[in-house]
Amino acid sequence: MNIAVLIALLVMIALIVVVLIRQSSVHKMGEMISRNQMDLSESQNRRLMELNREMNSALLQVERSLGEMQSLSSGVDDLKKVLAGVKTRGILGEVQLGAILEEILAPEQYEENAAVTGGATRVEYAVKFPGDGLDPVYLPIDSKFPADAYMNLLEAYELGDPAVIRSQRDALRRAILRSAADIRNKYIMPPATTDFGIMFLPFEGLYAEVLRLNLTGILQRDYSVTIAGPTTMAALLNSFRMGFRTVAVSERSGEIWKLLMKTSSDFEKFEETMERTRKHLQLAQKDMDELLGPRTRQIRKTLKDVSRLEEERKDITVTSWQGEEE
Repeated sequence: MNIAVLIALLVMIALIVVVLIRQSSVHKMGEMISRNQMDLSESQNRRLMELNREMNSALLQVERSLGEMQSLSSGVDDLKKVLAGVKTRGILGEVQLGAILEEILAPEQYEENAAVTGGATRVEYAVKFPGDGLDPVYLPIDSKFPADAYMNLLEAYELGDPAVIRSQRDALRRAILRSAADIRNKYIMPPATTDFGIMFLPFEGLYAEVLRLNLTGILQRDYSVTIAGPTTMAALLNSFRMGFRTVAVSERSGEIWKLLMKTSSDFEKFEETMERTRKHLQLAQKDMDELLGPRTRQIRKTLKDVSRLEEERKDITVTSWQGEEE
């Protein structure tokens, strides 16, 4: 009986201890969960704040990009308006061509608005090469910018329609050939000019499109015109500058040769003068020898005779004086 009671008491105590342990564990777990929830909430809040800042920054960047795109779109529209005028296009190409010439060549090596044919027709720029006479030989350079055909071709590329692209390429081809015929008929007049001219295309993209059309050979053969973009124009002018230097060295060599020939002639005259001077000096030396030779001896003899006569005169005088004393 006592043992059963004791066992029952022990079981109850064990149950109470288990309950107490469970309650303590539950409390600790609750504290841990609460603490974890607080940490998680703080972490989430920090993350949410960072995401908010990143989203605000991204939105500001998108807003700035939209503003830049609007400005760019406005600039493109302004550029289209500028390029809409034929005169404005010509001025654009002319200014760019003038800047390249001014950077590479000396002012006396080219001429702006040159009357290459001697009449009222003037080409935008002409490079001056040495001619046979006093007048130079001009190389005419004219800038051309078929903006309508070029812009239409770019729009056709954006559409991606092969038929439209072919049509706009043909339009650009016709525009380039018309410009080449204009240069040939107006500015190429040998011998006052070279037998070819240069068509300057102010944009590399336009120059690349013309090359893609395989017009180079046709322009050179049928129109006596060479095309050049900004980079090609600079390369051509640099080669011309090297040619000018070669011509200058050749002219300087000719001047040096003329100076050497004149110096040689002057030296021959100097040699003749020195030879005449040497002969005169020889004659003078001969005259000096004659003066220092026989004539000097004759003078010395005469002086000795004078001295002897003086001595004889003295002796006669002394003798006469002694006779008188006696």
